[in-house]
Amino acid sequence: METKLLLDALPAPSSGAVDLFIIAGEHSGDELAAACIDQLKESQPDLKIACLGGPKLKASGADLIFNLVDHSVVGLVDVLKNYSFFKSLFNQCLDWIERYRPKHICLVDYPGFNLRLAKALRKQKLSTKGGGSIGLYHYVSPQIWSWKSKRRFEMARSLDALAALLPFEKDCYADTNLPVTYVGHPFAETGYSLPVYYDAEGPLLMLPGSRVNAVEKIAPIIFEAFRQLAEQSGKLKGVVIYPSASILNLLEQQIERFPDIVDRIEFINKDRVPIGVCASIMSSGTMSLNMALASIPGVILYSMSPLNYGLISLLVRVRFIGLANIILDQNIYPELIQKAAQPEAIVELMAPFLRDKAHLDSFIDASNALKHKLYHAREMSVSKWLEGLIASDSIEGPSQSRQV
Repeated sequence: METKLLLDALPAPSSGAVDLFIIAGEHSGDELAAACIDQLKESQPDLKIACLGGPKLKASGADLIFNLVDHSVVGLVDVLKNYSFFKSLFNQCLDWIERYRPKHICLVDYPGFNLRLAKALRKQKLSTKGGGSIGLYHYVSPQIWSWKSKRRFEMARSLDALAALLPFEKDCYADTNLPVTYVGHPFAETGYSLPVYYDAEGPLLMLPGSRVNAVEKIAPIIFEAFRQLAEQSGKLKGVVIYPSASILNLLEQQIERFPDIVDRIEFINKDRVPIGVCASIMSSGTMSLNMALASIPGVILYSMSPLNYGLISLLVRVRFIGLANIILDQNIYPELIQKAAQPEAIVELMAPFLRDKAHLDSFIDASNALKHKLYHAREMSVSKWLEGLIASDSIEGPSQSRQV
């Protein structure tokens, strides 16, 4: 069903003038941006921040103009189904920026929407690259090393700066004039509390994803795999971490198809972590990196509609889909893609982790290697990066809000 934007226009910022406007369209981006803002406000507590984002940004003190995270989709087909919604939101966002003129804009991941917006702001002469006054920055490099690599040239024309999460991404922009800073990944920060830790006697963790259409496909596969594993081990318990009420509602509908395991699986909100687990069956995504950093064995699944996958497979050129595997360039976590993502295949890969804890050694080694690559080689934290841009003399003058 097509999503509809219920507002005639995005509401005015509650604080009047806006120093920093953030756009984060997915759960992961919402979390990344919120962590950055929490640190940024320690040095600049009076900074006026508004956002299109989600609950994490709102909790950090940002003025939530619209909950974009609730409308995240995956795949070209799903974007097309909701085309009128995103077109309306895009135009409203442009109008909002022109009217209230934030001094700085930080686009967080979500490249399909955010990079188009960056280009439009340049063409409308609102951003500095277009001759305007708004500093425009992007946090999280799109995966140009995977597909659509030529985006980097348009990014250089529209953006003032880019912060990269992964150690090899800075080199991807070496042939452009875009300033790129490697800020490290927040999951590897010394003060970051991972949502999971290894517990040999803990439950099996299941992570079907954070988007509705992905969960609809992957959750039944994971639940059936758990059912078969539970038949092999009468003591096995399961836990599912969910990101939102809408995903919980969907998961509860899906689990009704598996009445014999309902009492063995607990659903836990992501805010109730950390939790000890013995292994994980997970969809590809940022949580898979958390698993690797916590040295937790597991299997990665990737499943989408045949049309979406067919379109993506024509464009994507990478060996792996899991972040830990990509960063280390090793198949640390077995990956089951599309038709290979079957319950029987999951059981075959997971059973050894549940029987023999000696398998943990390779995951400990991978975790240590990841921490070194993601944290120790970084140039600065993302909050220091953004703080420096906001304090830069390149953007001068008071906010040019034209509230009506």
